[in-house]
Amino acid sequence: MTTLVLPLTTLKGVGPRMAERLQRLGINSVEDLLFHLPYRYQDRTRVVAIGALRPGEEVVIEGEIEACDIKFGKRRSLLCRLNDGTGSIMLRFFHFSGKQKESLSRGVRLRCYGEVRRGPAMLEMVHPEYRQMDEAGVTAVEAHLTPVYPATEGMAQKTLRQLAEQALALLRQGEVKDWLPPELLVELGLPNLQQALLEVHQPVPETPVFELTDGEYPARQRLALEELLAQHLSLRQLRQKAQQHSAPQLKPQGNLRQRLIKALPFVLTGAQQRVLEEIDADLAKPHPMQRLVQGDVGSGKTVVAAAAAVHAVEAGYQVAVMAPTELLAEQHRRNFSAWLEPLNMKIAWLSGKSGVKQRRENLALLAEGEAALAVGTHALFQDEVVFQRLGLVIVDEQHRFGVHQRLALREKGSHNGRVPHQLIMTATPIPRTLAMTAYADLDSSVIDELPPGRTPVETVVISDERRDEVVARVHKACAGEGRQAYWVCTLIEESEALQCQAAEETAALLAEALPDLNVGLVHGRLKPAEKEAQMARFKSNELDLLVATTVIEVGVDVPNASLMIIENAERLGLAQLHQLRGRVGRGSVSSSCVLMYHKPLSQQGKARLAALRETNDGFEIARRDLELRGPGEVLGTRQSGMLRLRIADLERDKDLLPDVARLANALLQQWPQNVAPLIQRWLGDAQRYGDV
Repeated sequence: MTTLVLPLTTLKGVGPRMAERLQRLGINSVEDLLFHLPYRYQDRTRVVAIGALRPGEEVVIEGEIEACDIKFGKRRSLLCRLNDGTGSIMLRFFHFSGKQKESLSRGVRLRCYGEVRRGPAMLEMVHPEYRQMDEAGVTAVEAHLTPVYPATEGMAQKTLRQLAEQALALLRQGEVKDWLPPELLVELGLPNLQQALLEVHQPVPETPVFELTDGEYPARQRLALEELLAQHLSLRQLRQKAQQHSAPQLKPQGNLRQRLIKALPFVLTGAQQRVLEEIDADLAKPHPMQRLVQGDVGSGKTVVAAAAAVHAVEAGYQVAVMAPTELLAEQHRRNFSAWLEPLNMKIAWLSGKSGVKQRRENLALLAEGEAALAVGTHALFQDEVVFQRLGLVIVDEQHRFGVHQRLALREKGSHNGRVPHQLIMTATPIPRTLAMTAYADLDSSVIDELPPGRTPVETVVISDERRDEVVARVHKACAGEGRQAYWVCTLIEESEALQCQAAEETAALLAEALPDLNVGLVHGRLKPAEKEAQMARFKSNELDLLVATTVIEVGVDVPNASLMIIENAERLGLAQLHQLRGRVGRGSVSSSCVLMYHKPLSQQGKARLAALRETNDGFEIARRDLELRGPGEVLGTRQSGMLRLRIADLERDKDLLPDVARLANALLQQWPQNVAPLIQRWLGDAQRYGDV
């Protein structure tokens, strides 16, 4: 086997500084260099006649210099007129030396590569790449398309190509071990690894370039398949490791659950009951549950979590409920308190803003086992938080947490060699193709039924030039129809202070414009007690209109609120807009959401707002969100370090996913020795968090 895993410094021209630049591109070895693929190609395989050139083309030309002079003006430039007998073109250089001027004299023959542009007198190439022709006038053209690689500061394309050439030479001389058995590749009609890498780095001239760049070419698909397979296998390994842990078997009588369900002012949907049965079956097993519960806005995930919590508490264990924001954690605390305190369950509250005394008391309640439930934010996994007997961890909106954070909470429950069960919830539906790959380490449940009586929200898109009409609509809904409304302010700036200031100004303007309405304000800088007081006033119908920042995205339930106005809606992602819209339509009355945008609207902005107008289905919105933003954004994995794909694209390559699952099974059964090196090749030291 060739030494392709050697450090980069073994390549000619790579010293410590160059190695550091390559590492910024994720290239740490010669093998990494082979998997650093071109994102486009230049055709330097044929010479084009100057008389046939068109502006905008990138081409190779050759000819003889007829004249070369320095032109003085705003910017000094060197102008050389090149002729090949079919026509002339001007070569323009803004940066040049005296030696270069001397070498570009009349009668010298050049071969040039560059982009053809319109010039003042004739077509031009500005700063083309060029070289002198030999005396015979014959210089071989490139044998293959020229790759253009993703680069970084201080890294020229020429350097990357030279380094890739050296890596490809090693590839031709030796072997890069192909961890996919030949019989599987034949069955799929895909090339082996060596052939695929050579075809992608140095495609022959007749290769359809659009298939290469769009990922449809077999060689590119071969590499995408292997990367997806490595990701999938790493998650399967993580799942296997989790199954090797022991967990408490939770098999209570179910009396507390029955009391909870009987006291609810509504009946559980069939989907909620089905998901609870799946959770109960997991909790009864001797290894930890790892279940993802997906459900659209308003589908009733929280009550499912509460029922699961009651199940664990009745079995004699504590439960931790972790939410990503103070507001959502507070909402969970209110809901869980309302449902569980009548069952004599004590709830501890832990957030970053808890007072010292309150915090100390809650920590003691947990450590001594007096509190059955802990609700909080990331403060739950701090070192000083100790559970007496943690049996179940419930994580809401898990994609907002780093994966290490989630697992750190699991480690808190390690007791006598056992770890707690995990239930992960998200109101951001994840397309099936994405879930299959990104959450292969989790079992998945979907609450695909909304409670009866819910009416779809009508969504309209309107320019902020018609703001007065929107204000009038708010007045009619609140004063005329006795309804309540939200007015959400968004700012593109990250500054919380600026967002709060904008909300305060908007609230003041709306209060002035609508003097007969009671206008409230909620933003991230209010103290929790103030926020809670405002929300309580809104819920009890003391406030007609609530002006808020996006802090109300999740966790707020006011059935009488039937109108939502979102300012600058084009600045938010699809998932966030859908979450905000989900704050209305929670009662039986027809509800509306007005997406107000500021001109001009980008193509992506138009696509996002159109998607919201066309559908209320969270899974369809998630699919479109994936198309528009990509998996890293949809999952929030830019923060969590998960699913960083180099070559594959989950939306584009979704047709490969059934093959990925089948190949994973085949490798694990027949070629298990190939699994670890395959994962190592693609994930290296970033094998997710499997060893945490």
